[in-house]
Amino acid sequence: MELHLIGDDSEMLDRGSGRADIGPEPAHASVSQAPITIVIADDHQVVRAGLRLLLEAEDGFAVVAEAGDVESTERRVAAYRPRVLILDLNMPGGSSLPAIPSLRKTAPTTQIVVLTMQNDPAFAREALRAGAIGYVLKEAADTELVQAVRLAANGRTYLNPELGARLAAEPPTPSGPPDDLSARELEVLKLIALGHTNGEIASALYLSVRTVESHRAHIQQKTRRTTRADLVAYAREHNLL
Repeated sequence: MELHLIGDDSEMLDRGSGRADIGPEPAHASVSQAPITIVIADDHQVVRAGLRLLLEAEDGFAVVAEAGDVESTERRVAAYRPRVLILDLNMPGGSSLPAIPSLRKTAPTTQIVVLTMQNDPAFAREALRAGAIGYVLKEAADTELVQAVRLAANGRTYLNPELGARLAAEPPTPSGPPDDLSARELEVLKLIALGHTNGEIASALYLSVRTVESHRAHIQQKTRRTTRADLVAYAREHNLL
């Protein structure tokens, strides 16, 4: 698999809001003639609308459907089998990371480009391991997304250049915390596993509830566990209790 950090290819994603879905590609259309069909999955309608405008400005792109949560994303992908799925990591129903393998299994020909605000290399690493082929930061979507979609449609990987450089510079840490959890995330995970609420954890660690919620979301994404029971089991598996 060829990894592209910077390139001249420039193709964009399509996704819309309030737009009628486009039907599947005709069976007789050749790959070279057919447009790159795209499903956009993001829980913010205004983001989807902006992505649709961006992508539909490109020749050869066709946004066929949109989704606002993980469940509807799975339904759209199963129904339309797009060549590219643009997937936000944080949507209602939990992290999208655990859904990537099942999405790939449902539609093996659909390539997944993650579009997220998460600029932690750990998330990029886990997304690629799970089966995504592209990782683009939302702050750079206007300059990187089209290229990432075009490369993905041809089975080629795209990784945000800054994250790629940081990943390359990271030393191997085989004996480090599981799934790259930070020290603070480990503290929060232990308290979650012991049954404490977000408010109790915030009080115990002298943090705001919002900060605890953020740590919890990061833990769920890194461990690919979404429920409290899953997190308890994870903590036990890694001898954290």
